Amino acid sequence: MEKIPHKTINYPIKRRKTRPVKVGNIIIGGDAPISVQSMAKTDTRDIDGTVSQIRSLEKTGCEIIRVAVPDIKTAKCLGEIKKQINIPLVADIHFSYKLALEAVKQGVDKLRLNPGNISSQKHLGMIISAASEKGTAIRVGVNSGSIKKNPKSEIRNPKLMVDECLKYLKIFEKHKFYNIIISLKSSNVLSTVEAYRQMAGKCDYPFHLGITEAGPLPEGLIKSSVGLGILLSEGIGDTLRVSLTAPPEEEVKAGFQILQSIKLREYGPEIISCPTCGRCRIDVIAAVTELKKQLETIIPPLPCIKIAVMGCEVNGPGEAKEADIGVAGGKTSGILFCNGKIVKGVKKEKLVEELICGIRKLWR
Repeated sequence: MEKIPHKTINYPIKRRKTRPVKVGNIIIGGDAPISVQSMAKTDTRDIDGTVSQIRSLEKTGCEIIRVAVPDIKTAKCLGEIKKQINIPLVADIHFSYKLALEAVKQGVDKLRLNPGNISSQKHLGMIISAASEKGTAIRVGVNSGSIKKNPKSEIRNPKLMVDECLKYLKIFEKHKFYNIIISLKSSNVLSTVEAYRQMAGKCDYPFHLGITEAGPLPEGLIKSSVGLGILLSEGIGDTLRVSLTAPPEEEVKAGFQILQSIKLREYGPEIISCPTCGRCRIDVIAAVTELKKQLETIIPPLPCIKIAVMGCEVNGPGEAKEADIGVAGGKTSGILFCNGKIVKGVKKEKLVEELICGIRKLWR
C-alpha cells in the first residue's frame, strides 16, 4: 500500500473577528486555533494529586486548565502547581476579591470572575490593577444561575446574561483593561446559544464556549455537542470546555472531537462505522471496540485519518470510499480496502488485526 500524505484541512467556517488575548503560552481569539480546556476535579490543596491529573490531561491534549480556589489556603498552592505543569493555569474565583489578588500574586495565567458574586467596583479595581501589572488575563464568566433576577421582569434569561456582562465590562474598560475573554453559560442549550449570539454583535472580545452543568455521559455530551456545534458553525467561539460529570480527560476528547467533526481542528483518527442491520456480516460493535483499544497503542499518535469499519458489502467500501483505510464484512470473509479500492480478502476473525497492520504500514 502507498503511504497516505498528510491532509490539509479546508476551513469552511468564517469565524467571528475577535481581538487576540494571551493566556500563558496560548493565544485565545484573533487567528489562533480554537483551544480546548478542562477543569481539574481534584482538591486544589492536594498539590500532588492536582498536578498528576493535569499532567494526564496534558497527554490527552488539554491546552488550558482551570482549578477551583475556594479559600486562601488553596490560593497559596497555585504557584507550586504552576511550576509543575506545562499548560496555562486559570484560577476559578468566586465571592472573595482577596482570592483573586492572591492568585495573581501566585502567577496564574488567567482569572475567572463571575459578575454574579464579585461586583464591588472598589474590589474589581484592585483586581484589575494587579492583573494589569502581571499581564494576567481575566475571563468574565456569566452563569445564568448566579444572575439576580427581577421577579417582575419579563426579560428572557439570555438578555439578562448579556446585560449583566456588558455592565461588568464597563468597569474593566473604565480602567482601560481589555485583556478579557467572555463566557455566557447556562445549562439550557437554547438560552446559551441565544446569549452568545446577542453578545457577538456587541463587542470584539474572544468567547469561551460551554454548556454549564451539562450532566453525565451521554446526556451531557449530547447537550454540549448540540450547543457548541450550533455556535461554532456560525463562527462563534475561540476556546471551549465540554463540562461533563465524568473524568476530565473525557471533556478534552469530546472538545477536540466536536472541533474535528466540523473541520476546525485535527485530533487523530476518525472512525466511521455502520450502525448495523440485518445485512451485517460481522460484529461491528466488537470490532470497533477492539480497534479503538488497539489505536491507543500506536505511538506516535496518528494524524487525522478516516478509518472505516463496515458490516456488509452495501456499506463498504462503496459508502466508505472517502475513508483512508477500512474493513468490511462479507458472506464468508471480509475485505481490507484503502481509498475505496479493495486491497485483499481477510478472514472475519482477522479483520481488526489486518486493519491495524495496514494502518501501521501506512504511517511507519
